[in-house]
Amino acid sequence: MEVEFDKEADAAYIYFKSGLGKGEVKRTVSLDGNINLDFDSDDKLVGIEILNASKVVPKKGLVELASQ
Repeated sequence: MEVEFDKEADAAYIYFKSGLGKGEVKRTVSLDGNINLDFDSDDKLVGIEILNASKVVPKKGLVELASQ
């Protein structure tokens, strides 16, 4: 598992599949407009996108992500 945080975009992404390539996400399910679940062609969860991360993720978690 890998986590990325883009401070400028205020977005975080949790990768469940290493080396996720362009076009591998075949379906995205939006939970609430801020959290999106990405699935591959086998319908396996490959990642979670968190938009507006500063509003959704606890501040302590963002500080840890930003320091990586």
